[in-house]
Amino acid sequence: MKLIIFLIGFPIALLMILKRDKIVQFTGKMQWAEDHLGGGGTYTMVIIAAMVIWIGCMMYALGSFDQIFGFLKPFFPNS
Repeated sequence: MKLIIFLIGFPIALLMILKRDKIVQFTGKMQWAEDHLGGGGTYTMVIIAAMVIWIGCMMYALGSFDQIFGFLKPFFPNS
């Protein structure tokens, strides 16, 4: 299951980076990102989101996600 998550998450993150123009055209510009990240902040935010997805999927596949965020397990009893 962990390998499947990684094999799905990595291409999604890669496509988000490659197709960020289409994503921003579809969703529109985020005023917060433009104000706080400068001109083109929405594009930067899409790249940051893609990197978070990629790193999260890699951490989950390698098992380090549970080691780092394991303290949250009592808050999610069904998982």
